[in-house]
Amino acid sequence: MKKLLLLLFLMIFIISCNQKTTKKEISNTLSLKEKTDSTNIKTLFNSALTHGKSYEWLRDLTQNVGGRLSGSLEAQKAVEWGEQLMKEVGLDSVWLQPVMVPHWVRGEKEVANYTTNGTKKNVPICALGFSIATPKEGILAEVIEVKSLEEAKALGPKMNGKIVFFNRPFDDTLINTFKAYGGCVDQRVRGATACGEFGAKGVIVRSMTNAIDDYPHTGTMSYGDLPKEKYIPAAAISSKAAEILSADLQKNPKLKFYFKQSCETLPDEPSFNVVGEIKGTETPENIFVVGGHLDSWDLGEGAHDDGTGVVQSLEVAYLFKKNNIKPKNTIRIVFFMNEENGTRGAKKYAALAKLNKENHIGGLESDAGGHTPRGFSIDANTVNTELLQSWKKLLAPYGLHDLDKGGSGADISPLKSENVTLVGYRPDSQRYFDYHHTSRDTFDKVNKRELELGSASMASIIYLMDKYLYADAPVKP
Repeated sequence: MKKLLLLLFLMIFIISCNQKTTKKEISNTLSLKEKTDSTNIKTLFNSALTHGKSYEWLRDLTQNVGGRLSGSLEAQKAVEWGEQLMKEVGLDSVWLQPVMVPHWVRGEKEVANYTTNGTKKNVPICALGFSIATPKEGILAEVIEVKSLEEAKALGPKMNGKIVFFNRPFDDTLINTFKAYGGCVDQRVRGATACGEFGAKGVIVRSMTNAIDDYPHTGTMSYGDLPKEKYIPAAAISSKAAEILSADLQKNPKLKFYFKQSCETLPDEPSFNVVGEIKGTETPENIFVVGGHLDSWDLGEGAHDDGTGVVQSLEVAYLFKKNNIKPKNTIRIVFFMNEENGTRGAKKYAALAKLNKENHIGGLESDAGGHTPRGFSIDANTVNTELLQSWKKLLAPYGLHDLDKGGSGADISPLKSENVTLVGYRPDSQRYFDYHHTSRDTFDKVNKRELELGSASMASIIYLMDKYLYADAPVKP
């Protein structure tokens, strides 16, 4: 009996030791993985900050190409620039995806003014994308100020023959300025639709910005389902002008506002998405897309929107190659065309991916400016969202504290499905809407170090996604 008890004790002791060894081995393995990942991420940041290429790429794009609205000669020049640059970086393959894009042109510089109490005041103004022109002599009419689409619609026939002035400002209490933008942009996009129906002569909109300054912000508008005979001209005035006009209307509700613009929509033009990739070493059929949009509005140089996103995306590939990081899956860099006024490039890319039965398992988009990195927004299923959030310890030392559920980006969102993990790069947003869609969006507004930190941040999360996403589960077709 004693021998039996002794044997039983020995067996329990051996099993216990094996369990401890197994736990220790697992702990050591996890620790080694974390150390390896931490070292590789540090290497990516070191490379970007000491041998980065993105800043000079951006200088070339903004200074030698400039604003590049879809359908323009500058947009075509940007396509040629992007194709050549991808080849110089040494991607495994580079090609162009044809896509037909809209071609709206601004025409002559817009003019606006009004007279009150005998004083003529000139107003900084710009036409909104896809707006029609005013008559050649311009428009002169009384102004009705409103704060929302609902308030405008409630006026009904009272708008007939008037210029409707949408003056809802950003909510400055919102820390995330993109939320403030989202709370106001409907008046820019749908204002002309709401007012044209009731015979308004035109629409002017307060610019989409936190700043109070003299720079008007353009952007896309839409006529929705309005018949063409009810289309009315739409323009944005600067935020400072909006404040002054609002005050003057309080004193003189009958003042008349004048504006003139000569924009028009021409027939669609052929253009391209620019695509290049690094082939995966283990599962090349699985694809991660990294991209930004190549087009920009015409007022400035398209630096923060979205030149920074374009060069950062390509720098992800450059950093992988420079540091001999060979991805398991294919990393595909895409410069999307026509994000600003149609997202035709994004839709074409997603349609071709479906047609060719490509297996996209993830995507990353940079379209929020080139300021200091803050983190990423995640559009994924619960399991993969939690996986990405588990990397906070690795990313936090670089200021990447925000790993929250949210949208990804206009150009990669058509790829969305339950099994595709989409991520949006999120830099600090406080200065972005000082420049967004204005003549101020120029190369000199981009800080070299902030830009390079963004490239490294994007390369780091793609490195982790490539290594661990779907590591323990089969990819569904």
